[in-house]
Amino acid sequence: MKLAVPKETKSRENRVALAPEGARDLVKKGFEVLVEVGAGRASFFDDESYIRVGAQLLPNAPSLYATADVVLKVNAPAPTEIAAMKKGAVLLSFLWAATHPTTVEASCRAGISAFAVDAIPRISRAQRMDALSSQANLGGYKSVLLAADTLGKVLPMMTTAAGTLRPAKVVIFGAGVAGLQAIATARRLGAVVEVSDIRPETKEQVESLGAKFIEVQGDASIRIEGGYVKGVSEEFLKRQQELVARHVAAADHRQQALHERRLRRCRQRAFPSPELLDVLRRCETGAG
Repeated sequence: MKLAVPKETKSRENRVALAPEGARDLVKKGFEVLVEVGAGRASFFDDESYIRVGAQLLPNAPSLYATADVVLKVNAPAPTEIAAMKKGAVLLSFLWAATHPTTVEASCRAGISAFAVDAIPRISRAQRMDALSSQANLGGYKSVLLAADTLGKVLPMMTTAAGTLRPAKVVIFGAGVAGLQAIATARRLGAVVEVSDIRPETKEQVESLGAKFIEVQGDASIRIEGGYVKGVSEEFLKRQQELVARHVAAADHRQQALHERRLRRCRQRAFPSPELLDVLRRCETGAG
């Protein structure tokens, strides 16, 4: 069976669907692994690292799709890519089928069996295949690093001969997988961290990481199913927005010009939350 790993074409995408270590294991199990030239380069895997573990290099994606029994990708392929795949092939990738029906339709027309790794249930038996949690974990970590690089001050408290710099205040929305990693990273960098989450049971997790939980007095309207909030009252949401807005408004600041550019970018991208834009306007100058 031939497994194909094409190069990701999405802008600013650095990931690759299969690392050399995984390719080595698959080759040992008898699979034929085909990798497009340069597929792993953005992830710091050169072509030689795939050759050393027994994978074969092919010059372009069409040459992979023409013979592959299974196609491994990070991002969902474009309809033109799906059309180039061999009929009866299997596709494994993020698909986001509910919001990208054209991908599903193209797979049906081409006779491709597509498996969406983003739809794998987050249960104990499927933990080894849980791509969502691993990527959310990295996202929470990276978001704090990006914020620290952009912020016009240091995150930890620093005492110098010229005086003391107070620590930066970081406000995090949500204490899920990404949020908890963001909390841990911001705390390690020395920031004061405050966290908002609509689920009251997350308070203990937040505080165990050394952060302050922005607590809104709950009511009987909060309905939680499977760890996710399914419904709350308008009154509760209003109280939460007012409380969180006060904490966000006290966040640390940068240059006003940068703050204004952020507001303009949100408008240009048709950002779906006018409430969040209103909170940003009330932030201190340059709030991150």
